[in-house]
Amino acid sequence: MTTTVTNVEDRAAESAAVSSAKSTAYSERHYPARPLLWFVNGIVKRSGFLKQAAIDLFENIYYDSKSSTWDNTAWFGVPCKKYPTDMWIYQEIIFQNRPDVLIETGTLHGGSALYLASLMDLIGHGRVISIDLEFREGRPSHDRITYITGSSTSPAVITQLELLLRDSVTRMVILDSDHSKAHVEEEMRIYSQYVTLGQYLIVEDSAVNGHPVYAKFGPGPFEAIASFLKDRDDFTIDKTKEKFFLSANHSGNLRRIK
Repeated sequence: MTTTVTNVEDRAAESAAVSSAKSTAYSERHYPARPLLWFVNGIVKRSGFLKQAAIDLFENIYYDSKSSTWDNTAWFGVPCKKYPTDMWIYQEIIFQNRPDVLIETGTLHGGSALYLASLMDLIGHGRVISIDLEFREGRPSHDRITYITGSSTSPAVITQLELLLRDSVTRMVILDSDHSKAHVEEEMRIYSQYVTLGQYLIVEDSAVNGHPVYAKFGPGPFEAIASFLKDRDDFTIDKTKEKFFLSANHSGNLRRIK
């Protein structure tokens, strides 16, 4: 019996030693220079330039890793090509502002429309009107979602939209269709009129064309926003909606102030 107990104790001690060795090896392999990282982090936090450079670097890594990040995101099984940080911001805006109607251009698979409608289910208020150039089979059906098929800037679509807006008092807009500068400018010109006081006109994917991702995109949403605001004083950029640093919508959260 004594020998058996001793053997068990020896095996337990050996197992603990192996486990400790593996843990140490893992730590050394994955965190080889934690003190150095802490030191660098201390420097970065004290330098606005270095801090922004670090944020931009991470945003580019995130964007370029799309197969495992934003292009691989779903809401209840429906593809939803959004950053989770931006989706969280939408939740905060909808809870605080409680729009009667949220207009979305660029439905694609319908994941974002479903997400927005789900938030409205939680607060018991609001509906989504989602517009897309193409009809797609299999988009989610929801009592709070109305789909319109057609170009977001066509007179026929605008006529349908205005019929659906007749009973609404408060409205916000999310633009996420064609991201070329000319199209976004036209959308902003048209859809800004439907945004009510205190609500948001959100222009998605303003991070492209080097702001800070996808530098080769060409003039897009960011440039359209600058052009739109040049002669307008009724909207202001709400930078607090970028508080998580990671966002596809830099300078794209426009709040109507008058």
